Amino acid sequence: LAALEDKILKLLSESSGNILDDKVLINTLAESKETSKAVNVRVREAEEAATQIESACTEYTLVATCGSILYFVIADMANVNPMYQFSLTYFVRLFNGCIDLAEKSDEIDVRMQNLSQSILSNIFVNVCRGLFEQDKLTFSFIIATAYQRQAGEVNAGEWSLLLRGIGLLDLSSKPQNPDPEFFSDKMWDFTYAVQQSAHEHCSKLCEHVANYTEDWKDWIACDEPHKKPLPLNYDEDNELHFFHVLLLLKAMCPEKLILAIGAHVYRSLGEQFIIFPSTTMSDLWNSSSKSTPIVFVLSTGADPTSMLLRYANDMNMADSMGKISLGQGQGPKAEKMVAEGCKNGTWVLLQNCHLYRTWMPTLEKMCDGLEESNAVHKDFRLWLTSMPAVYFPVPVLQNGVKLTIEPPKGLRANVIRSFIPMTDHELCDSSKEKEWRKIQFGLKFFHAIIQERRKFGPLGWNIRYEFNDSDLEASTTITRNMLELDGKIPWDTLLFVIGHINYGGRVTDDKDRICLLAVLEQYVTPKILDPSYAFSSSGTYRCPPNCDVATVEGFREFVATFPLSELPEVFGMHENANITFTTQESEKVLGVVLSIQPRESGSGSGKSPEETVIELLIKQQETLPGLLSNENAHPDSFKIIEETNLMSSLGTCLTQEYGRFNELLKRLLKTIKDLQKAIKGTIVMTGELDDMYNSELNNQVPEMWTKGVGYPSLKPLASWFDDMVLRIEFFRDWIDKGMPISYWISAFYFPQGFNTSVLQGHSRANMIAVDALSFEFNIEDTDDPQEMEEPPEQGIYVHGLFMDGAAWDFQDMVITDQEVGIMYVKFPVINFVPWQNKKHNPDKWPAPLYKTSVRAGTLSTTGHSTNYVLSLEVDTRQTPTYWILKGAALLTMLND
Repeated sequence: LAALEDKILKLLSESSGNILDDKVLINTLAESKETSKAVNVRVREAEEAATQIESACTEYTLVATCGSILYFVIADMANVNPMYQFSLTYFVRLFNGCIDLAEKSDEIDVRMQNLSQSILSNIFVNVCRGLFEQDKLTFSFIIATAYQRQAGEVNAGEWSLLLRGIGLLDLSSKPQNPDPEFFSDKMWDFTYAVQQSAHEHCSKLCEHVANYTEDWKDWIACDEPHKKPLPLNYDEDNELHFFHVLLLLKAMCPEKLILAIGAHVYRSLGEQFIIFPSTTMSDLWNSSSKSTPIVFVLSTGADPTSMLLRYANDMNMADSMGKISLGQGQGPKAEKMVAEGCKNGTWVLLQNCHLYRTWMPTLEKMCDGLEESNAVHKDFRLWLTSMPAVYFPVPVLQNGVKLTIEPPKGLRANVIRSFIPMTDHELCDSSKEKEWRKIQFGLKFFHAIIQERRKFGPLGWNIRYEFNDSDLEASTTITRNMLELDGKIPWDTLLFVIGHINYGGRVTDDKDRICLLAVLEQYVTPKILDPSYAFSSSGTYRCPPNCDVATVEGFREFVATFPLSELPEVFGMHENANITFTTQESEKVLGVVLSIQPRESGSGSGKSPEETVIELLIKQQETLPGLLSNENAHPDSFKIIEETNLMSSLGTCLTQEYGRFNELLKRLLKTIKDLQKAIKGTIVMTGELDDMYNSELNNQVPEMWTKGVGYPSLKPLASWFDDMVLRIEFFRDWIDKGMPISYWISAFYFPQGFNTSVLQGHSRANMIAVDALSFEFNIEDTDDPQEMEEPPEQGIYVHGLFMDGAAWDFQDMVITDQEVGIMYVKFPVINFVPWQNKKHNPDKWPAPLYKTSVRAGTLSTTGHSTNYVLSLEVDTRQTPTYWILKGAALLTMLND
């Protein structure tokens, strides 16, 4: 049209005389008219086609939404582990492949359903094989809840409540607790929070619980309450979503939440998202190409080399395959091997990439070269193994095919794994064959036990140790050599070598070493030669009955009869240990999910994040106590001893403690004011203030409050703040009213220093060397310090301790087993009596006292542990080993 327009204008300008006589012009005008009509028709057709295309695209919006949600969930997983990297290019390639794989259908609704299912399931399988087992359920849960939040099935308040807790919730209208002995304050507060956040469905939840308390108790007591209807069909009558059941479980029985999370995923996505598919080497091969490296992400005790070599043999590539373990100086050899592999079409395995950090940029360039080069042989494959490392090249991870390699989990799987490399000759290779067979089995069982104890957290080990196969191999070899010596079996020597050297060499915590030896004594003992000897009280775990003649395969078959999931009794633990384990698993999943959430309001009340934090900061500033001072102190608080003209030891301790708290109060006040200013924009929001902002939103204690000036604590922010106020008030009362009748030992920054002050005061008063003094512990018959009417005749009263893994029998005044479901109980008031040259009583159990439930600590500059305080000797009906295996201990504070 433009060309015709130009031509018409040209003819008009050049025309002379009557333009009606100009045939060329007339014909051009006619042609222009026809062309204009044709163009208008095509424009209308194009508009109609565009409308149809837009309509068709709109119909596929559901699929596009599904893909975008999935991509951002996958991208967030990189914050969980640095090896969980997936590029957009890689994702799009998978996404397009899923479209091709989806079942075809002419019905648009069916087609969209097929596409969504294909995209979700196939991408999940591809990504899941690159995740460690502990993160797979978390990944499934994030996907399920992301879809539900997008669909409006779960609102922001409910989501925040599950992850962050009750946060800044007004509890002034909270109904009265119907049964304070059963429903703790924490449980009832959270139940009220569920009612407030899910008001549309749970508006009268607290009233219902109060009216039908016994029914709710029965529901909570079920082994799997998530499979049972709520009392009096509360869920059906109020149209509750299963997510609301998760909130109720977190409120009332958090140890059962992990099972419900799996059920939630199953109901939302299907079985394949909780029973994770195994990946074969052929699957990896099919997903790879000559330019796509295959990365094995390792964990301790796992090695994929034998598996890869078997597959290479099946593919006739084993003989030509190049293998090299990376380390200093191996870079040029690896580059040469890869260059030859690219040229000849062979496979190359580069092992332990994490050990050669400085060579990682070279590896990245090499992999980029594979993508760009056309000279790489089509059969070439690059295989890499590495432990998780932040410096591993991100582009290699994002575009490579990943597979995590982990050792088997569970007691049964661990024992079977120990027998895999063993031969019948090794089983019989001893002059004391009968004893050798049983001791071997005992060692393998011991090896599995100490690894599986790790799942119980601090109840199992204070520090998580990475025992490996070399420890077992060395112990087995030494044991065989010892048996070849003439005479009786040297049991004590075996215990020392295996417990203190082979395995004990890895153990850095004294209490863990005691526990290790207590476990080992169950298996390296003359009792193991007795056919009736069992490793557990139930008798389920023992040596094979035909141990004297069984082959290695017979041993494996016998171990295969063990339960798939072991009970705590095989570890010598109480059944509450499983509750601890499942609670930790639930907290771990929710903690990981919270760690990758974008910044948002923690209240779910419609307020902006800034408004929520400002409100919280104002409340904290108003609640913050004033600084401690000795100006109006009681005469006894900082008493000066006339004989020495020195302040009393406890006065010195008080001075140090209130000084520490004053430093903390100054830090709190300054940072609270600074963050308010930064939010308003009057000062710069520094990185530290931004971290504090996020912590306030997530109900976590800011690092600025703990680093350098804080004390060890695992409490969430709201509980931590209340606890801090109570600690300061304890010291304020001490300063203003004089020495307390009973000391709240949990309030101290440094309780070890307080104990030393007590001993030092006794030392000065009685002229006894302080090094010769320790404590005798007299347990009182109450846990309420208010019942103590006056100080003890000797020493001091101490209160505020909790028992973890045990309970107290006030009738017989001895330590006893916990009640099922009761995780912590208060320990009685204790009379600490300084004692000269005290000797340990072997009939009593020295209960270790820790500041927090983590138990692990580091050696501080004072020579004391940052967590361990001291051991209190308590009376027991059982042997001390019984409580050591239980993982029992005393704590100065709980986690909430």
